[in-house]
Amino acid sequence: MITQIYSIQTVEEALACADAGADYIGLAIDTGANLPSQVSLEQAKEIFDALSGRAKTVLICVTSSDEPLYKPVTYLKPDVIHLCGYDYRATPEFVNRIKELCPGIEVLQAIGVEDESSIEEAVYYSSFCDSIILDSIDRNINGIGAAGFTNDWDIDRKIVERSLCKVILAGGLSPDNVREAILKVKPWGVDSFTKTSDVFPDGTSRKNIGKVKAFIRNAREAFREIDG
Repeated sequence: MITQIYSIQTVEEALACADAGADYIGLAIDTGANLPSQVSLEQAKEIFDALSGRAKTVLICVTSSDEPLYKPVTYLKPDVIHLCGYDYRATPEFVNRIKELCPGIEVLQAIGVEDESSIEEAVYYSSFCDSIILDSIDRNINGIGAAGFTNDWDIDRKIVERSLCKVILAGGLSPDNVREAILKVKPWGVDSFTKTSDVFPDGTSRKNIGKVKAFIRNAREAFREIDG
């Protein structure tokens, strides 16, 4: 069971999150979608190189087709590619091609949990992706996630029970609610972006390492409760 921290913007943030115990660390690259806290391809390379051997790396992408994904993936060689756009989502053909280009990579598909219909959607993607991430939706953001509020944990739990792959729970998780979420949903992993970040008046953000540490500590305690 793992903890995942998004969205990293500097090498210093990345190493601090790794030191705090984050298992997976992710960042969003600039693909023209204007994602929160996105970084350039060159910045992403510096961050992923610094994390080598320290934590698994996750590349967050929003595109309208598969073609813009292959160049950054082959350049950055992340451990995981996270697809979270509305226009383009993983297909079995994409999964096969990306694994040929980057052996060992895992495909993580975001599922926006809005109602019971999300269950069948999640089960479908779980049949050919390595993992799915259950997240909240804010239509003002160009992608699934980064909404800052929780979704329906009852629906999330049903998805976990039926999923054919690993499930990461996201959506407004914080140091204060992550234990409750884990005990209720029983996911393979948990993810945090907004609630472990400090947001500034201009809309930019930086990781709050104190909150990251508390999030990871509380998540690990909850996972131990489930395992025990």
